[in-house]
Amino acid sequence: MAGENDLKINNRVTIPDADLEEQFIRAGGPGGQNVNKVSTAVQLRFLGSQSTALHPDAYRRLLRLAGQRATKDGDVLIAASRFRRQDRNREDARERLAELVREALKPPPPPRRKTRPTKGSIERRLKAKKGRSQTKRMRGPVDD
Repeated sequence: MAGENDLKINNRVTIPDADLEEQFIRAGGPGGQNVNKVSTAVQLRFLGSQSTALHPDAYRRLLRLAGQRATKDGDVLIAASRFRRQDRNREDARERLAELVREALKPPPPPRRKTRPTKGSIERRLKAKKGRSQTKRMRGPVDD
């Protein structure tokens, strides 16, 4: 029972609209009078601490990926002011949040297992070192 304003991440994960808060603010930078009068920038807040849309492990990865965009309360704050139109900034913020969540949904790679070099590779390395040593020794002064 997905609402029309829910944020679809992939086929299995959808963030309900109730877990998202949007606030429209004035954008900074160039733009003349338009920037001073119209609130086109968007602050999108994902209320992750109360959301059940993400598995706790994925939520922890999301907070780590979000970095400074994560708040102490466990929310993720995305600010978008790239475009001059409010609806474009809104789409941009939602897409950036979706991309961040998609990245967090990927399972972490397995830990690296330490391996030892094979006996053959050790022998080849030592043989190459002896060959280089011999070459350099031959470059020295000639004794009669």
